[in-house]
Amino acid sequence: MLNKTIRISLLISAALFSSQNALAATDLPVLNSVEGISEYRLDNGLQVLLFPDQTKETVTVNVTYHVGSKHENYGETGMAHLLEHLVFKGTPKHKDIPAELSAAGARPNGTTWTDRTNYFETFAATDKNINWALSMESSRMVDSFIAKKDLDSEMTVVRNEFEMGENSPFRVTLQQMASVAYDWHNYGKSTIGSRSDLENVPIDRLQAFYKQYYQPDNATLIVAGKFEPQDMLERIQSTFGAIPKPQRILPTLYTSEPAKAGERSVTVRRVGDAQIVGAAYHVPAGSHPDFAAVTVLSQVLGDTPSGRLHKSLVEGKLASRTYGFNFQWQEPTLSMYFAEVDKNSDLIATKDALLSVVESLKTHPITQDEVDRVKRSLLKDIDLSFNSSERIALELSEWLAMGDWRLFFLHRDRIEKVSVADVQRVAEAYLVRNNRTLGQFIPSDTPARVDIPQVLGVENMVKNYQGRAAIAQGELFEPSFDNIDKRTQKVVLENGAILSLLPKLTRGESVSVNMSMYMGDLASLQGKQIIAEATGDMLMRGAAGFTRQQLQDQFDKLKAQVRVSSTPTNVTARINTTKENLPAVLELMSKVFKQPSFDAKEFEQFKSTQKVDMEQSMQDPQSLAFTAYSRAQYPYERGHPFYTPTFAEYLEDLANLKLAELSDFHTRFYGTSHLNVAIVGDFSQEEVTATFQRLFTGWDNQTPYADIADPYKKVKPQTLTFDTPDKENATFVAALMLPIGQNHADAAAVELGNYIFGGGFLNSRLATRLRQQDGLSYGAGSFISQSGEDEKSTFGAYAICAPQNLAAVEVGFREELARVLKDGFTDEEIAAAKSGMLQEKKVSRAQDPELVSTLKSNIRLERDMQWYEAYENRLAALSAEDVHKAMKKYFTVDAFTLISAGDMTKAKAQ
Repeated sequence: MLNKTIRISLLISAALFSSQNALAATDLPVLNSVEGISEYRLDNGLQVLLFPDQTKETVTVNVTYHVGSKHENYGETGMAHLLEHLVFKGTPKHKDIPAELSAAGARPNGTTWTDRTNYFETFAATDKNINWALSMESSRMVDSFIAKKDLDSEMTVVRNEFEMGENSPFRVTLQQMASVAYDWHNYGKSTIGSRSDLENVPIDRLQAFYKQYYQPDNATLIVAGKFEPQDMLERIQSTFGAIPKPQRILPTLYTSEPAKAGERSVTVRRVGDAQIVGAAYHVPAGSHPDFAAVTVLSQVLGDTPSGRLHKSLVEGKLASRTYGFNFQWQEPTLSMYFAEVDKNSDLIATKDALLSVVESLKTHPITQDEVDRVKRSLLKDIDLSFNSSERIALELSEWLAMGDWRLFFLHRDRIEKVSVADVQRVAEAYLVRNNRTLGQFIPSDTPARVDIPQVLGVENMVKNYQGRAAIAQGELFEPSFDNIDKRTQKVVLENGAILSLLPKLTRGESVSVNMSMYMGDLASLQGKQIIAEATGDMLMRGAAGFTRQQLQDQFDKLKAQVRVSSTPTNVTARINTTKENLPAVLELMSKVFKQPSFDAKEFEQFKSTQKVDMEQSMQDPQSLAFTAYSRAQYPYERGHPFYTPTFAEYLEDLANLKLAELSDFHTRFYGTSHLNVAIVGDFSQEEVTATFQRLFTGWDNQTPYADIADPYKKVKPQTLTFDTPDKENATFVAALMLPIGQNHADAAAVELGNYIFGGGFLNSRLATRLRQQDGLSYGAGSFISQSGEDEKSTFGAYAICAPQNLAAVEVGFREELARVLKDGFTDEEIAAAKSGMLQEKKVSRAQDPELVSTLKSNIRLERDMQWYEAYENRLAALSAEDVHKAMKKYFTVDAFTLISAGDMTKAKAQ
């Protein structure tokens, strides 16, 4: 009786506590509100940002901790990033976070940078998922295990990630430049840390770091997507609000970097096939008013093709590629400019030209046209980002790290106000010799120190900032199979082109377009693979009297993001724009397709860039391994459109490629007789149909088109090895072709089996074995691609590891596959995997850029969404026995082609 009384008392207390929490959440005042985002603060210090978006069937939960690599002490480099990994290892309440993320069908990740660490997941907007995500994030905020056993296994995984970076000439050069650019500030240290610190950091120091910084008063919770604000606040109060406010006081960082007395230098000498020269300059923090002008400046110099570096170095044949960018950090940061050049070229000449362009702006002033062009491009990208609440939620992490989330909007406003005089001023102030880090040191008789202004306080910048009116919110669209089919209209134009149109009100009146032109047949495309691909690659390099830059400018003015890609059998354009601009964007896109310029100078630049890229790939383990994977999965003779050439073969074909061949291919093969188009978003169906009828009919393919079959072929398994000397990282890949396609009765079972074996998020059999258990690989998993047209699937497994671990990785792969084939999967694994996969597929349907791709594929495959519903129903009905039976039917351990690429002297030494 006493126990019963106590239980009743506890229930009453819990109910009162819940009621008080709900009341407290409801009473939380809005501290700041800008353009649809509202800020709150819990009693324990947690900052909360809510961004409701009823047009999405998803929710994004992001927690940003105000701690990054700059907070690490001596001997602790890489600790913030190492801790990011360990926080995925679980809590007493959520013991297997990777498994929970997969079961929820979430799209998660965690990232670490100089000033912050963040964790996020996007998932289907259900009460169950929201409650789980808030519970999980609040639990790992203060209750993560951070155990020695997890450190021992994860340390090797992070070390593998470190080794991956060591394979990249650019990344190594960048890290060395930063270390030389900073004398005292921790920005000079790589976020990944040093190998010795990663290998030796004591668990107690890691635990102390976690307890100090992972607290509510040092964090910001961002929730974006489909929810009601008051309901969400109540949920947040019941989870995060229960965490007590810490008593400790966070240390204040006070180290600042002094002005430099002269230029710095660093030289990296490693095996490679391309040369890189770069120049870094100290500039103000991302929150400083000057940073907007610095951002414009970096694009004026580093953009392609309008940038001065591209025009001078690439067009002048002194570089194959140039680029410029800035790090946006809380404290004074770096603006960096790079050029890549062939290994046989004169690097000194390239270096001199780069410095001449960057440091001669006083005598070659910035122009109004340059500033206007860059501002259009930057503001277009910012405007389009507002159409995705998920994207904004993640973007805000970076600005929180700089001092306040409202800086994102303030930075936009500042860019709008940037003048030519502003850009000229910052160029003359910061891009000077004595503020430069490069590859040499030269004494100077007259010191010229550059003092970088500090940001004294972000609070005054954003105080009383109101922002603008929130953009159009759109409609609540249910991404169910029936609703998508009901809302989608199919239109067949006079020449046979087919449109799949799904008009709906969207946030920011956004529109997604995916359009493909199919061309040729097996006989006509024989031997034309590189010609076909190069023709597509050249489309955006000039058309209809527009130069490459003018095309980019026109699309920027129309607030359109356009990507064009090509294969030997089709060319595809993916467009993201707005309702207002869609007709004009389609008009311009039709000119790109119909009237490419095939400019001789652009063609030579294209060949030069491709050559350097390919030469770098010849020493990259990952590129070598996955190229070999493609060759195993598509075993055709050279000349076949689906043949995958070796790097040497590609370089030979590239050297022999003639510009006239591209023009001839365009004339013979391009046309809209077999054009498939899907559009999702805010548009007028009648207007779009009339636009396509006017622009794309009457332009028919001269060469007949016919699908090229890609059937299953039984191939003999091989063992392939590629030696890449002086590379710290290696790649293992296993390849197998299966005789089933998407329409096969076993397709769903094999896809589910793959998900458990190597898919999901860090909790697959393969990732658990090679990463979590053995600590051999930073990234390990498997993937499957099932054809919708032929009875064929390509299956692959992979792992990134140190060369000396290649043999152990292969053993792990073989043993885990053998265990699957022998024992199958548990009922619990099957249930969790089905839940995760089905929710992932629903999340995908809720993303317009992904849905539009599906609708376009449906045209070619002659499907509607009922096919996917039937497929998912088959998947949902699968048992553990069904999946085990399918895996045993198609997989054997010895049937795989095994591919290893890395420094084989290190591999053999083990």
